[in-house]
Amino acid sequence: MQPVPAPPARIEADYLLESVVDPRRAAEIIAGEQSSGTFVPVPGETPELKARAAARIERLDLLDEAVAAPALPSAGIPAGAAARRARLTLSWPLDNLGPSLPNLLATVAGNLFELKPVTGLRLLDIRLPEAFARAYPGPRFGVAGTRRLAGIEGRPLIGTIIKPSVGLDPQQTAALVASLCAGGIDFIKDDELQADGPHCPFDARVRAVMREVRAHRDRTGRAVMVAFNLTGDLDQMRRRHDLLVAEGATCLMASLNSVGLVGMIELGRFSALPIHAHRNGWGYLSRHPLLGWSYVAWQKIWRLAGADHMHVNGLANKFAEPDDSVVASARTCLTPLFPDKPCLAMPVFSSGQSVRQAPGTYRALGGTDLIVTAGGGIMAHPGGPAAGVEALREAWEAAVAGIPLDAYARERPALRDALGAAA
Repeated sequence: MQPVPAPPARIEADYLLESVVDPRRAAEIIAGEQSSGTFVPVPGETPELKARAAARIERLDLLDEAVAAPALPSAGIPAGAAARRARLTLSWPLDNLGPSLPNLLATVAGNLFELKPVTGLRLLDIRLPEAFARAYPGPRFGVAGTRRLAGIEGRPLIGTIIKPSVGLDPQQTAALVASLCAGGIDFIKDDELQADGPHCPFDARVRAVMREVRAHRDRTGRAVMVAFNLTGDLDQMRRRHDLLVAEGATCLMASLNSVGLVGMIELGRFSALPIHAHRNGWGYLSRHPLLGWSYVAWQKIWRLAGADHMHVNGLANKFAEPDDSVVASARTCLTPLFPDKPCLAMPVFSSGQSVRQAPGTYRALGGTDLIVTAGGGIMAHPGGPAAGVEALREAWEAAVAGIPLDAYARERPALRDALGAAA
């Protein structure tokens, strides 16, 4: 692990900025709007107050790339107006807000995206003072705790998602879980669409599934980790969490954009189980290259709040994200946040994953600290789910050993059939 730089004394944020005014002037407008200033001078904004509370422009690097037209619409901009881009670093004194994640969002990602001179703005990274490490728990389990509970060392956790996503009742869900446990699965998660509907109530689903998980543990000594989706309001999540603990579950799942930051902070404070953090909805925060968030910045917020597992998409995925972005996302989850409090989270690879992605994923990540969740890649194996689990595990064995999949599959029918199905 590389040495972690000392935390900054001030809150720092990096942006990709595009503006139809001079980028330095745009940066000054953002800095004023997000600290002590407003659009006109006000009597109380004394030089002493500004020196104490104003945001600072720490760095502004103009980019040479040509901008044919503004990336985003903005009122009052003349037709044909030229835009310029720059990388911008702003900083704020911690005393403006204290070590508060909700108020941090208002500062680094508040009323700045919609400023008229700004025709593009993307939050690339944030760096936080040590006070944030003291104020928030971070992941209680992370990589090491997840491996301990799952009983898996030296390789990825091989996982899948309950499919069909919705429509199965508790008994059907439990029967599927039983077959996956028998097939040697390490990790199973609810689909994010599965909640607490009348056809498959949360309580009944948990009790039915955990009967099968406990029975498998009693037979084999292996407790399969199941991430039950307890997304809801705070009272619901606490009650559902307590049921999971009572039933002997070893994981829970929450949808970050649904429960919100305060919901996640509270869940992180009371949860006695690893939190599998799902990022569904991430695209509306990230898909335009000149608007929203970089995952590098976004995931830091949730790790500090308590996420133990973070979804990062997957190589050759079914979504719009390129592979280099997926790899950067996974690596940043395994990069320490603070020297004395790393807050490492297990990256979760998903979205159209199969045996084919194992070698590339291993080369890109350089290790096996990850969860691979393959839905169709396991459930649609010609030999059934058990063969799908076996094939994915064999694909990772080959990847770690540096053996081509086709060669490794010659004496391994499950992997051979999976390669044929994934071709």
